[in-house]
Amino acid sequence: MHPNPVFHDASAARNIAFARSRAFGVLALNAEDGPQISHVPFLLNEDASSVDLHLVRSNPIARMGEGPHVAKILVSGPDSYVSPDWYAVQDQVPTWNYIAVHLTGTLERLPQEQIRDVLDRQSAEYEAQLLPKTPWNTAKMTPDVLEKMMRMIVPFRFTVTGWDGTWKLGQNKPEAARLAASGQMADHGIGSETAVLAAMMRDLDHL
Repeated sequence: MHPNPVFHDASAARNIAFARSRAFGVLALNAEDGPQISHVPFLLNEDASSVDLHLVRSNPIARMGEGPHVAKILVSGPDSYVSPDWYAVQDQVPTWNYIAVHLTGTLERLPQEQIRDVLDRQSAEYEAQLLPKTPWNTAKMTPDVLEKMMRMIVPFRFTVTGWDGTWKLGQNKPEAARLAASGQMADHGIGSETAVLAAMMRDLDHL
């Protein structure tokens, strides 16, 4: 997280909405032999108090025991390099604009019999975003194939104890410089989803 507080002024609701809409992040926690990291899709519950996810049984995190384990989920968004020339003002330096939200909490393994419920709720959430496509669900699978697959994955719940978000969009620059940079980024940005990031730089009312 960037230490400048000006980049941490997004509301809790905005950070939560961002994490919920991305639904994919980096799960990180410490182990005896160092940090363990896994990239995971997740499902944030209605009041943002917990996250459900699953891991393949052979994942080192899944082998760490039932928990609870102190952990974080890092959710990344649009990002781009910002050239000093884009500001159209003197004495600027290169930087990188980005959005990131961190969830702090504890990770616990759920009973194995809950894996079907976790899978069904996750797929229902993601498939709903593909309408009018007919949603996929586990009932479409051959029962013995589904049973074999479910034995290979393990359900987990991440209990959320805190949030923090960095929305580094040039808020520390004069408005004219920020808008000039956003225009250049839309055309020449280097990173991911640069057009989306440029639009966010132009309109800070969403924070």
